[in-house]
Amino acid sequence: MSRRTNVLACFATSTLLSFLIAAPAAAAAGATGAADWDYVALGDSYSSGVGASGQSGLCLRSSNAYPGLWRTANSPRSYRSNACSGATTASLRSGQLTGLNAETDLVTLTIGGNDIGFADTVITCTLAGDSGCASAVAGALVKVRDQLPAKLNATYADIRGKATNAHVVVLGYPILFDETVANCGAGGMSLAKRKSLNKGAAELNRVIAARSQAAGFTWSSVEDQFAGHGICGTNAWLHGLTVLPPTDSFHPNNAGYRYGYLPALNAALG
Repeated sequence: MSRRTNVLACFATSTLLSFLIAAPAAAAAGATGAADWDYVALGDSYSSGVGASGQSGLCLRSSNAYPGLWRTANSPRSYRSNACSGATTASLRSGQLTGLNAETDLVTLTIGGNDIGFADTVITCTLAGDSGCASAVAGALVKVRDQLPAKLNATYADIRGKATNAHVVVLGYPILFDETVANCGAGGMSLAKRKSLNKGAAELNRVIAARSQAAGFTWSSVEDQFAGHGICGTNAWLHGLTVLPPTDSFHPNNAGYRYGYLPALNAALG
């Protein structure tokens, strides 16, 4: 074996070992009785699978999103994903409740980020300075506090009205950015910008948690699962600013759905 070949082989081996060490195993699958369940997935891009491989259709659904991964691991009696990229509480209520009924056993969803203009806020933070970013986040948080609770209440009531007997799991959003590094190349995100956006995500999660629990649903945060895997970290489970495709920007990658969202759902189901 030539010296160059030997170096490449060592590099490939060390890279594989590093990945195996860094990536935790997904939480054990196999929910009790899942083979008899009817499962419907609702929600926005974090449930449809934007950022994962294999996205297709106008809603950018992927079998590598957490609903598809859970389905593969548990083989429920029936499975349907109505989740769609760009969904708001209004579009979920008007277009995603098809398939919910008294026989539905499990419903999962992420929703709320688009209602407060999350994408616009991140774009503003990418283009503006630190103060402009902080102002954009503050504006989004006004919507979180003043408008979102009522929208979530109505959404959860509609879901319960259709899926009268289902176990409903509402999942949160990751804290996007690593704050331990000084420089972050994802769209020129300074430490101040990252802190502003992370603070906004945490507040959004707190409101969703409160309203989902008040509705009698199961709340499942993903903040702990994604801790240490933020954008610009050494082992990120989220895309930074991407060009091809741009829609992947600031969404989980395959590892994020498998090692972040899937274990959070499994934990919620006990």
